[in-house]
Amino acid sequence: MDYVYSWLIRMNNIAKNDTTNGKLQSVESLPTWLQLVRDHVHSLKFGTVQITVHDSRVVQVERVEKLRFDNPKQIDS
Repeated sequence: MDYVYSWLIRMNNIAKNDTTNGKLQSVESLPTWLQLVRDHVHSLKFGTVQITVHDSRVVQVERVEKLRFDNPKQIDS
């Protein structure tokens, strides 16, 4: 998870032309969409987080969570 977060921070810094020599920003200084993506990634065990971009702006963040059952119980009918 920390790798994903670090990658998102680097992408954000590149997008802003930030030259802070790779220093991580505090969560409070992150854009809202990036905070949302970070929270979704950290809260998922299995699933996807999809970012939709229009005209170089993030306009939508989708989260799909998958629930997996190793030993599903059979229902007697």
